[in-house]
Amino acid sequence: MSNNTCIEFRKVSKSYKELLALDNISLNIQKGEVFGYIGPNGAGKTTTIKILVGLIRDFSGEVFINGNDIIINKKELHNIIGYHPQEAGFQEWRTLDHAFKTFGRLSGLSSDQLENRIQEVLNLLNLSEERYKKIIHLSGGMFQKLRLGQALLHKPQILVLDEPLSGLDPQMRYQFKNIIKELAKSGITILFSSHILSDVQDIADIIGILNQGQIKDIGSPEDLQNKFHIGNIIEVVVAENTPLCEGLDDLSEIEYVNKIKSNKQLIHLKSEINIDLVIYQIIEMLREQKCKIRNFNLVKPSLEEVYLKYVRGENK
Repeated sequence: MSNNTCIEFRKVSKSYKELLALDNISLNIQKGEVFGYIGPNGAGKTTTIKILVGLIRDFSGEVFINGNDIIINKKELHNIIGYHPQEAGFQEWRTLDHAFKTFGRLSGLSSDQLENRIQEVLNLLNLSEERYKKIIHLSGGMFQKLRLGQALLHKPQILVLDEPLSGLDPQMRYQFKNIIKELAKSGITILFSSHILSDVQDIADIIGILNQGQIKDIGSPEDLQNKFHIGNIIEVVVAENTPLCEGLDDLSEIEYVNKIKSNKQLIHLKSEINIDLVIYQIIEMLREQKCKIRNFNLVKPSLEEVYLKYVRGENK
């Protein structure tokens, strides 16, 4: 484990009777990193998170935070983690202010610290006007902000968010993403889960793909895309009223060619080929046929396509 490693899972497994929820997973999250944990519902994301925050202790393997075993150092590590659960119950008769004060005291904040910190969190989440509103009257988005706010009160070094954008409308989703980005800029290490890839892709530095209790891959969005050559397409657009390139189907590296418009064609490449070589061959054919090229672009598979291939088991 490097000095910059914040969270480390070593060969962690967890079963619920006959169900294997986590199957020998290992991962590292670096300090200050935003780690997006993506997988379909039931993949094991919440189980991973509950192990990390100490809600599940009967598992095999080891988990470390800043080099300290989470089982041995549970109390000390609890103080540096902020946890936004996927589901959390609040006493709806309380005001938002009352709820924050209760959570703050439970986190060990003094009265003086608490007052200043509550105002800071309210300002960050744009909730100042709702401070004395009863929880029962909060909108769905404000309720999610309450969950996030209670996780932030004690200024955690690590923020763990389980499906934080679930159920939010597009505007509130956008606000939440910006808040998470701002928190990341402050140096907080963030792990957040989602089953919606676009949420993860917009925020995460590193993405871990989980399916059926197993880590399928870990990498930056660009790294994950670059690992897949299946689906690579070359888009060729020529000037209006000029012929498209002919004979491309004869190249062994090309699966097939689609004519999209009179001046545009999509060249679908086979998997496991030398992309640089086939691009050179295509360009040579275009030059030989004196095609007037307006645009020539390699279209990589989207991260959505990569994710679906892992989930469907098509990466084998």
